[in-house]
Amino acid sequence: MTATVASLFVYPVKSCRGSALDVARMTERGIAHDREWLIVDERGRFITQREEPRLALIVPTLSGELLRLAAPGLSIALPMGGEGRHIDVTVWRDTLPAFDQGDAAATALSAYVGRPVRLVRFDPAMRRYCNPEYAGTGGAHHSFADGYPLLVASEASLADLNGRLDVALPIDRFRPNILLSGLDAFDEDHIALLTIGAVTLKLVKPCTRCQITTTDQATARVGIEPLPTLAGFRYNAKFDGVTFGMNAIVTAGAGVAIAAGDTASFTLNF
Repeated sequence: MTATVASLFVYPVKSCRGSALDVARMTERGIAHDREWLIVDERGRFITQREEPRLALIVPTLSGELLRLAAPGLSIALPMGGEGRHIDVTVWRDTLPAFDQGDAAATALSAYVGRPVRLVRFDPAMRRYCNPEYAGTGGAHHSFADGYPLLVASEASLADLNGRLDVALPIDRFRPNILLSGLDAFDEDHIALLTIGAVTLKLVKPCTRCQITTTDQATARVGIEPLPTLAGFRYNAKFDGVTFGMNAIVTAGAGVAIAAGDTASFTLNF
């Protein structure tokens, strides 16, 4: 069976705005530069839109050799390969060293957020492994994403959800990396392997959704939907939460580029 890669998205700074891509280079840790940077508090603990919805207004762009961050009252430009000193940072239960990106970035972001924060970059020499219970023991790893390198969703699943809502929501509420067309609603739940050219992805775990899905990515306003509606038909007792999209790991094709419009082949396992 086949589908089409409808859209590709990258989120260079965890929990900041994402960007659509025409072409994306795949790495072992997912799309190149995805969640490569992270904002942390004074203790080195990660900060997300859960506690700071205004992170949605920060737009990262990768331009030449620079990472630029722009938002109302914020403008930062940093070398993409900046290393800096190591500081320990914590993402969920993982604590690991990361490259601090300097005082200028920290000062600007602290003023924007309204409390002391720092910007850090993932150290590519590190290995932050995915949960082997779902990803297996092949060494799948990721950067600052919550748990897995990639999130795969489908246009049909979004259309199904929107048909149940009073006000339709855009796909950016769900922050996928790969959006597929040509599937029936929630077929992605039943895909084991997804092949896009020379790239093979293994879909390993449903993605349980949090309150970030209730934040308008264009305005940072926090609402209620889609969580109550998802709870009515997408509650997963195994994971004690509502699910939308599938977490995936890269099993072949690191270094290969994929593009919007590419054909994706798969089989369904019911």
